Amino acid sequence: MIGFLKGKILALTPETALIETPSGIGFEVLLSGSAFNALSGKKEGEVYTYMQVKEDGCAIFGFSSLEEKGMFLKLVSVSGVGPKMGIAVLSGMSVGDVAAAIATNDVKRLSSVKGMGKKTAERIILELREKVSLSGASAASATESVPVQISSGDEDSVVALMTLGFTRAESVKAIARAREQGAKSVEDIIMLALKGM
Repeated sequence: MIGFLKGKILALTPETALIETPSGIGFEVLLSGSAFNALSGKKEGEVYTYMQVKEDGCAIFGFSSLEEKGMFLKLVSVSGVGPKMGIAVLSGMSVGDVAAAIATNDVKRLSSVKGMGKKTAERIILELREKVSLSGASAASATESVPVQISSGDEDSVVALMTLGFTRAESVKAIARAREQGAKSVEDIIMLALKGM
């Protein structure tokens, strides 16, 4: 499995990059929006990748960060969401926006992604919130005590950060710091919390 590519950028479009590795092999990579932005204007670059192998061929999807790749893997774990839809979501929204939409049950925001229907958006929210709450239960039991308490209104922010791969304890501390800095909405809390991680 190819998990990371680094090399010369031979060709670049908003959807794809052709990256030549030091071994002389050129890989065509389907890019997320932020991966394209990270590579734009550069002669060399790097992407975290996911390789899809099917009967009729294979495709490599590229991401700007491990967090973005993690969100992609969560999205494609949802029944009915394939890699092309996953990359479309991450090209239309940032990782923080996706997490916030899931945490706040914002079906309208998710279904604004080109090619995404309302039912698919609802399924993403339902299935990822369930996975996050399951991992949250095990994370909470793994930590003896969480020193910072949060209000029940901040639970959506905790869920969003845990969707991004942070533990419950890390999420709670980051949200408390974001609140101290004056964040009020879930989106503001998540953005400030991510900056402080």
